[in-house]
Amino acid sequence: MVENNNLLLGVCGSPRKEGTEFAIQYALTYAREKFHFETEFWTVRAKKINFCINCDYCVNEKKGCVFKDDMLELYPKLENAKFLLFGTPVFQGNLSGQLKTVMDRCRALVAKNPEVFKEKYGVAIAVGGDRSGGQEIAIRTILDFYQQNHVISLSGGAFGANLGASLWSKDRGKEGVETDEEGLRAVRKIIKRLAELKY
Repeated sequence: MVENNNLLLGVCGSPRKEGTEFAIQYALTYAREKFHFETEFWTVRAKKINFCINCDYCVNEKKGCVFKDDMLELYPKLENAKFLLFGTPVFQGNLSGQLKTVMDRCRALVAKNPEVFKEKYGVAIAVGGDRSGGQEIAIRTILDFYQQNHVISLSGGAFGANLGASLWSKDRGKEGVETDEEGLRAVRKIIKRLAELKY
């Protein structure tokens, strides 16, 4: 599959259509309207995604994953995108189990093609119900995934988006995120950083 050097893929790790999905859609809209990215959105919501069971089918066969579930629609999108945006709600002080499962299942992509993520660029968003609810830990977990798989991880830089975009929903879902201007400013900062590397 040929990589699209203008495509930003937003992957939402929330099982609900609330704050995290709003934040990712906000980021994609900003990227599309301000910087003319092509954008695509994919969500774990209502998807069937099996846990990785470390069976090593992907390593031994080099044919992808043994499970034929809704990850099959995500794999080509990950291969095709040049820019990645992973977003998660904070569950128990870290990222959602759904997004962790997506990342675990990417082992099949890497086993098939060890350079599948090489020289892609990635940023992260985390939305917490508390102001300091684990957003940075969740973001760091996403950045660790990027680093392990040769994605070049980026932040929005100092003064507001040091690791990525951290948002506070005040436990009010989308309504809370919509009013978190500091968090939305951090979202804009990470997209601006991606735009610097677009060409």
